[in-house]
Amino acid sequence: MANEIRIEDLGAPVLNDMQRMGLEYGEKVATTLTVDAVCAAAAAATGLDDFGADDFRERLDVQLRAVDSDPERTGLGRMMLFGDCVRHASNRLRIRDLLKRHPEILDIPIERPVIVIGLPRSGTTNLVNLLASDSRFRSMPLWESYEPVPDPREPTPADGVDPRWTRCQAMWESMQVGAPFVAAMHPMNPDHVHEEIELMQPDFSSYNLEWVARVPQWRDHYLAHDQTPHYAYMKTVLQIMQWYRPRERWVLKSPQHLEQIGPLMATFPDASIVVTHRDPVAVVQSTITMVTYGARTAYRTPEPHWYRDYWIDRIGRLLDASLRDRDLLPAGRTTDVFFHEYMADEMGTLQRIYDEAGIEFTAEARAEVAAHQAAHPRGKDGRVVYDLRGDFDVTPEQVRSRFTDYFDRFPVEIEVR
Repeated sequence: MANEIRIEDLGAPVLNDMQRMGLEYGEKVATTLTVDAVCAAAAAATGLDDFGADDFRERLDVQLRAVDSDPERTGLGRMMLFGDCVRHASNRLRIRDLLKRHPEILDIPIERPVIVIGLPRSGTTNLVNLLASDSRFRSMPLWESYEPVPDPREPTPADGVDPRWTRCQAMWESMQVGAPFVAAMHPMNPDHVHEEIELMQPDFSSYNLEWVARVPQWRDHYLAHDQTPHYAYMKTVLQIMQWYRPRERWVLKSPQHLEQIGPLMATFPDASIVVTHRDPVAVVQSTITMVTYGARTAYRTPEPHWYRDYWIDRIGRLLDASLRDRDLLPAGRTTDVFFHEYMADEMGTLQRIYDEAGIEFTAEARAEVAAHQAAHPRGKDGRVVYDLRGDFDVTPEQVRSRFTDYFDRFPVEIEVR
């Protein structure tokens, strides 16, 4: 196929000019990865200084120390992390400031959301974007998730385009140049519906950092602490978004929820849940290819075997937790979606989800979904060809052996042999 993409340099990256320039520039910049440096930069960027409760500082410190102590992290990688943390801290300041001026936001209900949970790379992104194409739903585009509270000092340009959208578009264009296969693996354009755990980032607690850094220290800290308070924080930011742009019902999604079903249901007790299922070997090969490819500018060596071992274990932990807590999902409001069935019949799958959630799948909604499908055909940006054996020195059978309990519980179709 003409649009097939085979990444042949995962273990020994051949860098393009933009990647080399970025790495060279990053080595010339001294980036201080401390809580005080991040908070000072955020205060300077926003003109605000009230971060609210100080407990976030411990979590941010664990994250920064984990990266700061790694000699493999490039100067560019350190700069990127610092920039992300400053954005999160700036959002925290603006969220705090808005809530002080408008405490009534905390009374806004978030009722009966439809929440997609499932392994990463198992169709959750495609599914939530299809659901979000129904204009009756409130969803969260990437640009809004990155800056949920607009800067009140920033005027709207004459063209009427939100400057937050413009910044997100610039980031996407830069990413496409710096990591040109990203679009084929995980679209990050501004209007793409994003995961709500992005809204936990100002509280500095989610598994997001694991996707962009080698931080088992942070994984252990995150898994050792009850995430219910951080889910509550996320809900507060959803209330802010609802205040800015109301809709009757939200559609949300994140793979992280698989291991946080308790906090999820405590936060949204009336939610309808959609659980996606896919061969974990397909999930692992897609995940480790993507994160290894992304490491070529953040780390001095790509370490494909490190990512292989880490993510086989990490996907296993997600599935183990989901099996442990399966009974916490609401009876009569939980829909299981198997990847091979969804790929064969997207509309039929949506009908089941709507029925379970008690929502009419109207002709208008079907038309909106069909329009989205037509505008976003599968493989539009290319299809990555994976090679577990060649790139990661492991067989599908060896990977699959980690997931025996999951296969015993759910009739998942084997994709990778």
